Amino acid sequence: MPGVDEVFFALSDPTRREVLRSVAQRPELTASRLAGELPITRQAVAKHLAQLAGAGLVAGRREGRETRYTVTPAPLEDAIAWIVQAGAEWDERLARLGSYVVADRNA
Repeated sequence: MPGVDEVFFALSDPTRREVLRSVAQRPELTASRLAGELPITRQAVAKHLAQLAGAGLVAGRREGRETRYTVTPAPLEDAIAWIVQAGAEWDERLARLGSYVVADRNA
């Protein structure tokens, strides 16, 4: 399973975020349908979907000549958990710094 780095890399591109948003809002979209809705070619959409799939953010299901895409939430949940953990560590560090500053002022 891809890691958090791949998720953040995939989400770093605004077009990929828009593709992911579109698939999340309307599951079972195809690359052709997405290309019709976005100002990019079908080939570009396919590349963005491949990057999102590589990060585990979408899954494709073949149906005839088309592949239908749905969002897979687990990698996003892992990324959110990492953000929460990093935020908690910074909150703790900032609280210690605040205590140090207050103690230094009172000394």
